[in-house]
Amino acid sequence: MPSPRHDALTNLIRDRPGFAAEILTDLLGVDLPDRSAIRLGDTELSDRTSKDLKPDAVVLTGPRQAPTHAIVVEIQQQTSERKRRQLARYAAAVWLSFDCEVTVLVVCPTKKAAAFYAEPVRTTLADYTLRPHVLDPDHIPVITDPYQVADNPSMGTLSVTTHGQDPAVLQAFLTGIPKDEHGPDYYDYACSIAAPPIRQALEARMADYTTWPSDAPLARHFHGRGKAEGRVEGKAEGEAKMILMVLDARGIPVTPETRDRIANCGDVELLELWGRRAATAETIDDLFR
Repeated sequence: MPSPRHDALTNLIRDRPGFAAEILTDLLGVDLPDRSAIRLGDTELSDRTSKDLKPDAVVLTGPRQAPTHAIVVEIQQQTSERKRRQLARYAAAVWLSFDCEVTVLVVCPTKKAAAFYAEPVRTTLADYTLRPHVLDPDHIPVITDPYQVADNPSMGTLSVTTHGQDPAVLQAFLTGIPKDEHGPDYYDYACSIAAPPIRQALEARMADYTTWPSDAPLARHFHGRGKAEGRVEGKAEGEAKMILMVLDARGIPVTPETRDRIANCGDVELLELWGRRAATAETIDDLFR
């Protein structure tokens, strides 16, 4: 059964199919012949032995009635020889269905899985060897500019889930993510993909939103609390975690007493002041001057 991380990564592609083309061209250096009229294709495929094949996503480019290129997208977290060989079947089935060039993109959140799926897939069909293109953590950019996140929230989401231990990356995501009805979706995806420490910081900051679509999972969580003080508490917790992350990243010593003082502070305005000072402070005393 697919995990929340798998589903979130898949939805990043399905929500904006052009993101698959961007990964291939901008991050992996693949020369796609056509990037016009990008859209999702049908993932209900079958091969000549009538076995059902269903990749995570199929992205088509070119005219609707005569696609010029297809991108098969798979999200893989664990190594599996059966799934690796399945990639060749996906490519063949898409080629049979749409009669166009096919590129296989495998998104792997771990380096171990990426190295495994980057190996050529040799088949029993003469001269047919599939060479997938694999996105691993090393290819995902470190985005510290909120304007870049605002311009490409899909890439910003991948960046924070991979490099969110860097306070500048986390802050860029929190600042740059769209403050509209789509913003909570990217927060949900990031929280589903990220490791626990990053997810906890993101969840705490979700309380900043007060008007989310009711079907956003984290929106339901916070709306269900139903109290303004709950939102304030969540925002204060997020600000405190951000301050401590910045201090740790900048190598400023923090005593247990000081850590408790920051973590237990419920004054959001004061925490925001400390947060601005943490970016330039030379000692912990500069934070509280």
